[in-house]
Amino acid sequence: MGSAISQGINIVVETSYQSEYSDPSNNEFLFAYKITITNNNSYAVKLLRRHWFIIDSNGTSKEVEGEGVVGNQPVIFPSESYQYISSCILKSEIGKMNGTYLMENVENKTTFQASIPAFMLEVPSKLN
Repeated sequence: MGSAISQGINIVVETSYQSEYSDPSNNEFLFAYKITITNNNSYAVKLLRRHWFIIDSNGTSKEVEGEGVVGNQPVIFPSESYQYISSCILKSEIGKMNGTYLMENVENKTTFQASIPAFMLEVPSKLN
């Protein structure tokens, strides 16, 4: 689990390996991640975009950018949270992700970036 606070936005990440949807014989390892975004500001914010950096232990890296998260651009009011679950497939048993969300202050329409903390994706038996 990883967490970070930036620009008044607290982001907590929890991960899990999805063995039933993975195919190790073809180097396909599916990981789910649950993100909780809490707005500690005195104003509502809207999550406009995401920008991810994904790296596996083979040295393969990719960037993923797009509008919102899981098809939504949620508005998060002061002291409230938004939570979603997504996933990614790696070509190795270990990797990591990090990134940013582009957020908008709903009151004055200014934008800012909230950092998504780096977090590990690992098959549980790999590190034992």
